[in-house]
Amino acid sequence: MSAVPAPDPGPDAGAVWHHGDPFAEQRAAHTAAVLVDRSHRAVLTVSGPERQTWLHSLCTQHVAELPDGASTENLILDGKGHIQNHWIQTELQGRTYLDTEPWRGEPLTEHLRKMVFWADVAIEPADLAVLTLLGPGRDGAAVLEALRLATPPQAVAAPLPGSEGFVRAVPGQDALELLVPRADKAAWQARLTAAGVRPAGVWAYEAQRVAAGRPRLGLDTDERSIPHELNWIGEPGVGAVHLDKGCYSGQETVARVHNLGRPPRMLVLLHLDGSVDRPSTGDPVTSGGRTVGRLGTVVDHFELGPIALALLKRGLPADTPLSTGADSAVSAVIDPESMPAPDVRGAGRLAVDRLRGRA
Repeated sequence: MSAVPAPDPGPDAGAVWHHGDPFAEQRAAHTAAVLVDRSHRAVLTVSGPERQTWLHSLCTQHVAELPDGASTENLILDGKGHIQNHWIQTELQGRTYLDTEPWRGEPLTEHLRKMVFWADVAIEPADLAVLTLLGPGRDGAAVLEALRLATPPQAVAAPLPGSEGFVRAVPGQDALELLVPRADKAAWQARLTAAGVRPAGVWAYEAQRVAAGRPRLGLDTDERSIPHELNWIGEPGVGAVHLDKGCYSGQETVARVHNLGRPPRMLVLLHLDGSVDRPSTGDPVTSGGRTVGRLGTVVDHFELGPIALALLKRGLPADTPLSTGADSAVSAVIDPESMPAPDVRGAGRLAVDRLRGRA
């Protein structure tokens, strides 16, 4: 079938939305293997002997000694702890690769270059395309043969034999990603298609992402978002913020929220009424006429129907009746399995409670 372009304007403009049967593509991503062309993402390289310690001083993740082949998520925060940039970072053969949202490539490059000062590093755009393999068949024998690999990459990235690109396991996802020269993209797509991998659009990727509760910068975040609200806390390969490092912009907010244990909002999955027009990212979520949150990514899922991520006021019960969309015309319910664990009082909150006689 002919490729259908992603909505324009939209975060994936320029990419393929689907190839004629979006729900069949999503189903294949759950039962077999699909290949999603995400080459609209921006990829940067950071080189130089001081690149790791320099990046470590700017970002939220512990990357000063990130081993060769390792990948992790990473963030840059502003002085108040609000999320400014998010990327996937891979260390391979003396070079650091960062890939981020299409609209953040130039701003991230500009920001990093402004922060170089006297460090021996260089930041350059990389002419690499991101191809994502989803589904349980992604590491089957035919796929590995097409990739010229003897075994599937597990927790490390590895060069692709006969190519200037590499393949990696994606942190926190059941996926493999190829980062290959754009000039070679069509050849790799043809090899994988010949191995039985079905082409799929970014709709399939987004449906799987939303159902798994994975946030996306600029869609599921706003100007007030902090990492704790998005579940972006964890060690390399697990999250984007390492709590055992310091000396970065926004660290005070991260430490305060961790110690007090009360982020103001929570990321949840919503099930939407499918009988009316779909709401839009950024629409308010209301309860009883009062705004209680913000709608994030909205997508139709082949099994779950219309679903969305949302940032809601923390502590809102899972059975709270919700509405969203134009004139609050769309009913929504929280998926109870997406609710965060009950708040655990941090050391700072325990100390405050003891002073107030509530411990």
